[in-house]
Amino acid sequence: MTTDLNTLLTALYVKIDDRLADRRRMGRPAKLTDAELVTLAVAQALLGFTSEARWLRFLPTRMPGAFRSLPGQSGYNRRLRAALPLVKQVMRWLATDTDLWTDNTWIVDSTPVECGRSLPTVKRSELAGWAKYGYCRSHSRWFWGLRLHLVCTPAGLPIAWALADPKIDERQVLMAICDHEPHLLAERPGLLIIADKGYVSRELDHYLAERGVRLIRLSYRNRIPHPGEPLLKSIRQLIESVNDTLKGQLDLERHGGRTIEGVGIRIAQRLLALTAAIWHNRATGQPVTRSLTAYDH
Repeated sequence: MTTDLNTLLTALYVKIDDRLADRRRMGRPAKLTDAELVTLAVAQALLGFTSEARWLRFLPTRMPGAFRSLPGQSGYNRRLRAALPLVKQVMRWLATDTDLWTDNTWIVDSTPVECGRSLPTVKRSELAGWAKYGYCRSHSRWFWGLRLHLVCTPAGLPIAWALADPKIDERQVLMAICDHEPHLLAERPGLLIIADKGYVSRELDHYLAERGVRLIRLSYRNRIPHPGEPLLKSIRQLIESVNDTLKGQLDLERHGGRTIEGVGIRIAQRLLALTAAIWHNRATGQPVTRSLTAYDH
């Protein structure tokens, strides 16, 4: 196996198609299968097309004959939004198929997902009521949108994620993620979670301790640092680099979603592309696990 885009997409399609072999759809079979749809969505994210219309126009010249039938822009958008549960499922299939899935160290953080800048957009958007104003400490700026809360391994493999109101406390979101899939903690005795100062909370400490999980984070300046804390700064840079991959190479901030379903699938699409690249890099024995260089052009 090699690290070119066509090889990744072929391997991904075969993986999905094999898992969906026993699943039957009601009614007339679609010209574009579910496996092809998800593969198409991953290719779009890796090649950096934020416009679905431009992507569908470009595809026949870039990969002629790769897909038996291509829908129109509205049909592709409708199918993709309806495929959000499947995209999440495929992410889990790929993640569990790597040796990184059983890693007993997690890194957690949140990053802004801007959904609009102008006041008219904020007032007219269908996201109003879900998306709100929040403050990004890293960039010292206000934004209108959501926050992506991401739990991943030190290598960058996404384990769990959530989109939430930016005013909701990060600690509450982390507990909600753990409650949603309690087996993730139960399957990893001695799990260590590394976070930043925003996760300082006695309630969170007690919650995780009850489940056998240890949380380590940087201390405030007026607190005595715990042993080994200087090493956390370099480890914390790992999730910052994951966020940089999502924003710099997969255009997370240019998602273009205007509805709840639209934003959800576009974020999931980019997380799936990252997961697929990591899965393929591990399968082909690449020295850099999270490199997208071989697939983004």
